[in-house]
Amino acid sequence: MPTPAELAQYHTSLEPAELGHLQRLLGSWSLLADLSFSDLLLLVPTTGAPAGTAPHLVVLGQIRPNNRPTLVGEDFVGQTVAAPDWPLCSEALHSGEIVSGVADRIVAGAVLPVENIPVRFGDRVLAVIVRICQSPQLTPESDYERTYLDLFGRLCAMVTRSAFPFPAEDVGTEETPRVGDGVVVVDGEGRVVFASPNAINAFHRLGVFSSPEGRRFADLGVEDVAVERALATGSPIVEEVERRPNVSVLVHCIPLLDGKSVTGAMVLLRDVTDVRRLDRLLLSKDAAIREVHHRVKNNLQTISSLLHLQARRAGAGRQALLEAERRVRSIAIVHEILSRDPGDQVPFDEIVGAIVQMAKDSVVSARPIEITVAGELGEVDADVATPLAVAMAEVLQNAIEHAFEPESRMLRLPGSRSAKPGDKGAPSSRGERRRKGEASTVGRVTVGLEHDPATVRVTVRDDGIGLPKWFDIERTTSLGLSIVRDLVVSQLGGSIEMARVPRAAGGGTRVSIEVPLAPSR
Repeated sequence: MPTPAELAQYHTSLEPAELGHLQRLLGSWSLLADLSFSDLLLLVPTTGAPAGTAPHLVVLGQIRPNNRPTLVGEDFVGQTVAAPDWPLCSEALHSGEIVSGVADRIVAGAVLPVENIPVRFGDRVLAVIVRICQSPQLTPESDYERTYLDLFGRLCAMVTRSAFPFPAEDVGTEETPRVGDGVVVVDGEGRVVFASPNAINAFHRLGVFSSPEGRRFADLGVEDVAVERALATGSPIVEEVERRPNVSVLVHCIPLLDGKSVTGAMVLLRDVTDVRRLDRLLLSKDAAIREVHHRVKNNLQTISSLLHLQARRAGAGRQALLEAERRVRSIAIVHEILSRDPGDQVPFDEIVGAIVQMAKDSVVSARPIEITVAGELGEVDADVATPLAVAMAEVLQNAIEHAFEPESRMLRLPGSRSAKPGDKGAPSSRGERRRKGEASTVGRVTVGLEHDPATVRVTVRDDGIGLPKWFDIERTTSLGLSIVRDLVVSQLGGSIEMARVPRAAGGGTRVSIEVPLAPSR
């Protein structure tokens, strides 16, 4: 379904300011539908009609009342109609005056009373609001019906003078009070002349149990900032009034204008106590989750520090303790980010940056190593982030530690013999001398990140000496690679592949991790 702006751009020649006026009207005309107990259509003249054809109108908007059954079951938005079939609408467009009459089965399939209200902006009539009334036309049976129809008439008069909607008023949100929430009408001096039953209930919530009629808000003990400012400035004002413990009422004051004079105001009241209570609960829950992740992160950092201290005093097990400390730090990075932004999704690119920096800080090789990151993963589920971060840190650390070592120091399977010079596939003394001469060249490690709605992919590629031909990750006895394999395959349900890159393609090793994502709920 195209938006009103798209329809206007395609069918009309409205200027941006004119379109903005109509969009503000569409954002606030639920008031008109509820006050008139009627269905409303917004029709705008089209442009570019072929020569010799009748002019047309396009329906930019349609709204139904919340307090009466609809009379128009069909959705007319986007349809174009011939202007001669809507003579009363055409008359309102040309005269700039409200035109009432009867529509002959065009909209609701029945002969119904209609009212055509021209929408003026500046000196130009841009559109017409077609009000489709009950048949026979609604006769007020109560004070609140008479008051609502009177308010509708006063607002329609403002529409014809370009005074409504208000130029500076924002389009209503879900919290904006509606007519059904409670209506109060005040005169030009701020005295209440009418209050609907729901408005009386809102006053009760504020601790006001006496009749409000004939009294100002201040006389009732209710903050009257919104009413006073609206009457003084002729602009709509929204304020939130808080009374008694945990009671909140949203006040939307709409001034009623006659020319340039403010003759009164319509005040909409909405009890938002439950909404604010839920907001406070969400904030409290959010704070609690943040605090939990913060404490977990602190505890992990403490463990990491203890392992690091122990490693400094250890002998044969020093390397194992340092590796354990690095894995704990990888988990702590995830919880650090969750402590700032708790939720089901984690911005994994921030984790990648921290892991890469941690890997750079651990480089002790005499040969300089450059790590670059290409692509991004965006946000991933929190339960995927931790094992994926540990696996990625392990693979990256493995590349830094082993990719640029002499081949004789690479990981080997149990029972494999060390290669000696002269053996097939063993480095010659000349090759060793060549590699020693290359000690000052830069070793490069590239981290590639890709994602789609169903999968995330992480690739770690180096240009080092490459894997032995006999290497098989399924049979490796390396603790680090075993951890990576178990995390990716068993915990994440993904796959991992480690392969030697041919010399023609640059040499080195490529590690590819692919993890499926859970479908969105």
